Amino acid sequence: MKRFLLRRRRLLAALLCCAAAGTAVQALLPPAAGENSLVVSASDLPAGAVLTSRDLRTVTVPAATLPPGSFAAPGQAAGQRLATPLKQGSPVLQTSLVGKGLLTGAPPGSVAVAIRPADPAMVALLAPGQLVDVVLAGSDGMQHPDSPVLLASGAPILWTAADGASAWPGSAETDAMVVLAAAPDQAAALASASGSGLVHLILTGG
Repeated sequence: MKRFLLRRRRLLAALLCCAAAGTAVQALLPPAAGENSLVVSASDLPAGAVLTSRDLRTVTVPAATLPPGSFAAPGQAAGQRLATPLKQGSPVLQTSLVGKGLLTGAPPGSVAVAIRPADPAMVALLAPGQLVDVVLAGSDGMQHPDSPVLLASGAPILWTAADGASAWPGSAETDAMVVLAAAPDQAAALASASGSGLVHLILTGG
């Protein structure tokens, strides 16, 4: 076998070069008609991760199966933050990312509001998609009442940042926080109460 390989080493080297060149050309070719490129996760990724090109890869899928809100090139999603965890090979969608895509499917006019609950440990128990009631309870000796006030009912959680995780993009804060979808008439009350330390979140079974 050794003599066989030595005698034909040039032929084998040429064949390997051809195979490598063919693979490279295949990777650079555009998808065939009826097919599209789809960006998927290259590994298991946690919610809150900021995507890099190493976290993403491209696969070719039939055009009919292309998910709405998907990306065709890794550069379109790189640099953005995941709102939900992704398993290896899962498509990266606009709704997977922190941003306006989080409000996809919400009632018209809905807004995203950041809330810092009174009990930061509560955030570790929450996940995007769960529903919560937001209650202002207690008194800070100023304008907040002693009687609990319901600020929002059945508000869906869009994104969470537990203590020690990166906070909402653009913020220097790193403490526990959740982002909720709320009606415009609830947004002002939720935002003003957020920093009071008196906001409590109650899971409603969602």
